[in-house]
Order: sequence, then C-alpha cells, then structure tokens
Amino acid sequence: MIEADVVTHEGSIEGPHGPIPVRRYVPPEGTPSISSVPIVWVHGGGFFMGGLDLPESHATAVALAREGFPVVTVAYRLARFSPLSRMGKAFPRAAGVHYPVPLDDALAVIEDVQREHPDGIIVGGASAGACLVASAVRRLAGSGADPVRGVFLTYGFFHAGLPKTYRALIGRVRGRRRVTHAPAFLDLANLHYAGSRAALLEPHAFPGGHPVEGFSPTLMVDADRDVMRASGELFAHELQEAGVPVEYHVLEEESHAFLNRPSTPAFAEAVGLIVEWARKV
Repeated sequence: MIEADVVTHEGSIEGPHGPIPVRRYVPPEGTPSISSVPIVWVHGGGFFMGGLDLPESHATAVALAREGFPVVTVAYRLARFSPLSRMGKAFPRAAGVHYPVPLDDALAVIEDVQREHPDGIIVGGASAGACLVASAVRRLAGSGADPVRGVFLTYGFFHAGLPKTYRALIGRVRGRRRVTHAPAFLDLANLHYAGSRAALLEPHAFPGGHPVEGFSPTLMVDADRDVMRASGELFAHELQEAGVPVEYHVLEEESHAFLNRPSTPAFAEAVGLIVEWARKV
C-alpha cells in the first residue's frame, strides 16, 4: 500500500493468542532521519472497535512517518460486545475476547519491535489504546524488562471508573458524546473489556490508581471538551507523584478523538506536539 509518499507493509507478529496483524510505515525516501528509533502506535475504540484502517491509526502513522519515524501499528483483538452482554453488567468471562487478550497482543508487538531495535523504541496510544500502552509499559517496568524510551498517550482512559472530577467536565461535552461518553456507558465498556469485576481492579487492566514507579518519560495530550480528561489529568498527576517526567497538554475547545479527524487543526497540533517531544526523546 502507498499513501502518497509513505510506503506501508502488511504483516503479522506471533503472540500468545495467535498472529497479530501489524502495518509498518516507512518514512518517505529522502526524508531526513530524525532517529532510527521506531514508534509502536496503538489505536483506540473503547476496546471493542477500530483497526489498522481507522484514521486515528493510519493517518497518525502516516503523519509520523512523514516526519522521519518508522511506525508499526497494531490490530489487537477486540473485546466486541455480544448478546451475552447486558446493560449494567458483564457476564464474567463470557464467550469472546476480554482482558488480558488485547493487552497481551499490544505487549507482544512492543516486545517484538524491541528485539528488532535494541537501542530502544517509543510507544503511543489513543483512548483505549492509550490504556493498553500504559498497561504494557507498567507490565514491562514491573518485570524488569528493558524500558521503552518514551510513551505518548492521547485522550486516554486509565482508571477502572471515571474519577469524580468528571462532573466539572460534563457540561463541556458536545454532540453525540453526551450520550456515548456518559459515565455509566464508559464504566460499562471498561467492565466488558475487563470481563469481570475482579479483573476490573487488576493493576494491569487499568493502571490508574496503582503504583507506576519505573514508568518511562511520558507525553500526554488531552481534549478540553472530554469527560475522559478527568482520568488523563489524574493519571498525569499519579505519574508525576511517582517521579516520572511528564509533559501534559490540553487542546482547548477540542473534543475526544481529535486524531480521528486528520483534516483538522487539532490533528496537526497534536502531531506537532508528538513530533517535538519525540525528537527530544
């Protein structure tokens, strides 16, 4: 596949649950190389939707490749909703995909790219993908494995439930997300991903509220008009309290999933922040 000047290659990486589709993005020929350090980029979608062709995944990877970064995107297994799900609860370990399968997929790709690039890699994620990336980095730190050079997280949800500070943000949400991002629905999506209330509280399911010592230097970019910003702000504070270098930005007047809108100024601003930070990393 060719996206103007960026060439991509489809492939797969073997994981504990089978092959994981990936897409590799090669910087355009003649682009000054910022670094040989690649980026592993993980899309969002509430843990139950999305894929390699989602603009948040593909367009962001193309934009980063044009800046000189090799990029690998990940099609982790999705915890899709099924008839066995009901409003208000999820049946423990109902048929289908639940935690830790999506996390295992993301971590398998990160570790594979680490083996290919022993000088280090950068990892990033959006929304649910930001949670998966943060959980993967926490798991790496806890296992004594080689840390990643840096982590960037955009409009992520890092806690098992929305922190109470979300109440100050509800009035700033606009459009359909007043319904789809209602706290009760977000909590249900998290419970469905976890698969049970016990798993919901595991530190590798949602790293927010748990020890994060050893976490890599982090860039966080949130949206102003987004209830999930409550989780992002709290997680940034938790990282800072643990001594992790954190750079935190909020895009004023922007809503959730700005990286899914590649023709907007917010997309360009966010990519610019990521590139500037990654150059320093």
